[in-house]
Amino acid sequence: MAFTFAAFCYIVALILTAVLIFFAIFHIIAFDELKTDYKNPIDQCSSLNPLVLPEYAIHLLFTTLFLFAFQFGSLIFNLPLAIYHIRRYMSRPVMSVPGLYDPTSIMNADELNRAQKEGWIKLAFYLISFFYYLYSMIYVLVSS
Repeated sequence: MAFTFAAFCYIVALILTAVLIFFAIFHIIAFDELKTDYKNPIDQCSSLNPLVLPEYAIHLLFTTLFLFAFQFGSLIFNLPLAIYHIRRYMSRPVMSVPGLYDPTSIMNADELNRAQKEGWIKLAFYLISFFYYLYSMIYVLVSS
């Protein structure tokens, strides 16, 4: 049983995916609060926008780690979401702060439903990823 760079990448991805699961849960709760008018959109967007770039950076970090570790199955698994993150950030609304959510348009029913659906899909992806990385980490540790 040897500790390789691939095992290190899976351990990092496992820990960071747990962080991303908490980010996704926070996003889902925040959009639900907006939907039920529990919080105003300005406060909610000011708490959501600072989390966008760290989420994207974390995901791109372990995607590039898989590239350097030659773990092409995990790389192909993560590539569609990484491309979606890049395209989503490139087509974001023009704002003075970095982020995706504009307080003036977030209360639009279509925008709110899309953001909430995106949060649920990301949560499902990160949960599946978490267990996939756990399995892959154990497989890499045992097989080497």
